[in-house]
Amino acid sequence: MSDFDAIIVGAGAVGLSCGYALAKRGQSVAVLEREARIGAGVSSRNSEVVHSGFYYGTGSLKARACVAGRRALYAFLDAHNVAYDKCGKLLVATDAAELATLEQIAEQAEANGVEAMTRLSGAEARALEPELRAVAALHFSESGVMDAHGYMEALAGEIEAHGGTIVLTSPVLGARPLPEGFAISVGGVEPTTISAKRLIIAAGLGAQACARMIEGMPQALIPKQQLGKGNYFGLSGVKAPFRRLIYPLPIPGALGTHYRRDLGGAARFGPDLEWVEHEDYSVDPKRAASFYKAIRRFWPDLPEGALTPDYAGIRPKIHGPGETQPDFMLADAGVHGISGLLCLFGIESPGLTASLALGEEVAARLD
Repeated sequence: MSDFDAIIVGAGAVGLSCGYALAKRGQSVAVLEREARIGAGVSSRNSEVVHSGFYYGTGSLKARACVAGRRALYAFLDAHNVAYDKCGKLLVATDAAELATLEQIAEQAEANGVEAMTRLSGAEARALEPELRAVAALHFSESGVMDAHGYMEALAGEIEAHGGTIVLTSPVLGARPLPEGFAISVGGVEPTTISAKRLIIAAGLGAQACARMIEGMPQALIPKQQLGKGNYFGLSGVKAPFRRLIYPLPIPGALGTHYRRDLGGAARFGPDLEWVEHEDYSVDPKRAASFYKAIRRFWPDLPEGALTPDYAGIRPKIHGPGETQPDFMLADAGVHGISGLLCLFGIESPGLTASLALGEEVAARLD
């Protein structure tokens, strides 16, 4: 008999959502986290934006999970008194050459079932945000910003309320299939081995390393991880210029350097996309030059010297420079042939927004 119905590796937003989806189905669940607190990895270094779901290819898991996840997310935040600001998002074209791309995105948004989208002229966009430069824009009123850590604390509370457990400072050292489930070696202060019927790897930047430690996992099926660093800059000495999220058109591999006003009222810009070989969370002040150039396309009045290095995050990408950005990868038994094992790879943006829907997707596949 197994110790648990399911073990989830990784206590970020997606891992906790998987634990929540399984626990509320009556399964015994343990979420293992190598760090000393939940959400200490990728989930702690994002923009906390609630995305609408228009960027992603129609029918893709990213598109479906983002739209469904967003709808479920606001209800969850309300039910658990987690702070958010449904401020809306303006996706802007800053010159006539971008109008065709803007319209393509509008049509994709409609195909993806994204509600509450409005096409705006430049004048209409400036009526909403007077300091904005745009020849046209799309307004998505369901986008916003949220308290990501408060959200993860609420997920952890739900898991525990349904009889599950979250075990911190407990790195997974390996796993081997059993006739019915897995034996999982866990390190930490008191190393042990536990058993579970199902094993879910939702470890963000550690997903590939965890997958390689599973006996019988075909190594060739583990996608190569690429590190896409995102740098952020804050605004000093100037009040936040916009209430709404301001996004340029997306760039290859990322959404472009955008603006947000966080829940405390502070203005932040980013992330950009910097391909790196190793985890490094420092922000090079020299990158400010590219930020000034990008930001002034939609905010010409950005004062010189107003940007200050803020923080950085690392996206766990499964594509490299010049390669097409793929869908989320959920590798289940149909991929690797190991019953009861599901590995999540490449869970970058919009992973936070999509997390509740991804948890449901994982639970459904394991059922």
